[in-house]
This record gives sequence, structure tokens and C-alpha cells, in this order.
Amino acid sequence: MAAYEHCYWSSADGLKLHYRLYPGDAAAPPVLCLPGLTRNARDFDHLAARLAGPRQVIAVDFRGRGRSDYAKDPATYVPATYVADVQALLAERGITRFVAVGTSLGGIVTMLLAQAGAGIAAALLNDVGPEIEAGGISRIRGYVGKASSCPTWMHAARALQDGNADIYPDWRIEDWLAMAKRVYRLTSSGRIVLDYDLKIAEPFRTPGNESGPDMWTALAALRDVPVLVVRGGRSDVLSQPVAERMVAALDRAELVTLPGLGHAPTLAEAALHDPIDRLLARAAA
Repeated sequence: MAAYEHCYWSSADGLKLHYRLYPGDAAAPPVLCLPGLTRNARDFDHLAARLAGPRQVIAVDFRGRGRSDYAKDPATYVPATYVADVQALLAERGITRFVAVGTSLGGIVTMLLAQAGAGIAAALLNDVGPEIEAGGISRIRGYVGKASSCPTWMHAARALQDGNADIYPDWRIEDWLAMAKRVYRLTSSGRIVLDYDLKIAEPFRTPGNESGPDMWTALAALRDVPVLVVRGGRSDVLSQPVAERMVAALDRAELVTLPGLGHAPTLAEAALHDPIDRLLARAAA
């Protein structure tokens, strides 16, 4: 595990929000990692271990996840609010240029940040695009917000394996255990529960709240910067035709599809090392 510092910032509505700061050269644009709907900053530890040093890596817990406060109003669990929260973080740290790495929901937030004029030097959009497949939305709505409590980490790992074996068909039990440590947390009573506010499901169940009103326009704001589009070959969220259309709409984009994986790649895959390094090199050019 890479060394990092727990840091916090405040949202406009008074929440204490958390991010991990992995140290690096502050002169280079930092890598800002934005996780998926039910996920948190821990998802990016492997990526941060590889990238930190030459540059800082900042891995965010969106409101209602990980060490960040839960929202008083569940209606704020929508992309527009996440964008405002990230803008507050950027302003507090004085960041005017950064590399965005967004998985699923984090990729939607990345596109919306670009549309809002954030100084994105390069972007990685992990298994998400301006159009989300109906099957993927339906699957996610089927599990998000449902409580899960396990007596041991092995039980948690098995629960994840049962629900996600088709997404990561080649994973071994140690991989599922590692994912369990990212997805769940240990309570004071000794139970292992999901590490997010179950109320994030409330606005997500309303059609339209999963993204923004015109995401192709949001994507167009990334036209002039280097973009890496990553797709799981078995993804039910980002289709191959939409991924190809994304690359065609951008001037400096590369598409990497990882065969055999569903939604979403972890970004720890060896096949992504060179494409991510190319993206960072292009961001510095």
C-alpha cells in the first residue's frame, strides 16, 4: 500500500469531506481520482502506488462514502453536487490544472467538470460515456442501497464473488478479499457492512439523475485535451459503439478495451500501464 495522508475539505452545505493525498512533486499537475457510485478512495491505492512521486495523487471520497460525511439531504447525492464538492476542493488546494481519473460516476463528474471550465490537463474515463446502457443502469439500480452485513471478511469476499463473478471471471479468492476491504468497513459491533450511505440510491432511482442532461456536450469540453477511454470488453454500461463514437468526437483520444472484464476495470490491470503512462506524458507535453 502506498503512503498517503488523510485530508479533509468542506462542502458548501457544511459537510466534512475526505480525500487521500499521496505525496509527489507539487509542480506537476496532480492526478485527481474520482470513484464510482458505491465506491471510495481506496479503489485507487494500486494506481496511486504506481503514479505518486513524480506527481501528487488525490483520491476522493464523494459525500456519503468512506470517511466523508453522509449528506443530511439525500437529494444532494447527484452529479451536480459532486461537481460542486470537487470544485470546492480544487479551490481550497489552489489547483488550476490536473489530470482527472474517473471511474463510472467519477467519469461523469469528470465530463461535467470539463464542461464547467475546470483546468483538466488530461482525462481517463473508465468504463463510462455520455450514453449509459439501459441494462447496466437496471443492474446497478437492482443492488445499490441494499444493505449487506457479513460476519467475516471471507463472507464479504464470497458475497462479492457471488454477485460479480461475471465481471471479473479470472479473479482468485485473494482478489475478492482485496475488493472486500475496499467496498466494506468494519463496524464497532464487529459486523462488516457496505462503506456508503444506503440513501445514495434514492435519487439514483429517478431516471436522469445518473448523469447530466446533455453529456455529449460535456464530453466535447474534453476535445482538445488527451483522453484515455477504458472499456471492459463485457461492460453493460459503456458499449463498444459509444466508446468508438467518443474517440471519434475527441481530437486526442485513445480507446483501450480489456477483453473478458465487465464494469468496471480496476485500473490496476497490467495492460493499462503503458496507456496511462502515455496519457500522463501527453498531459505534460
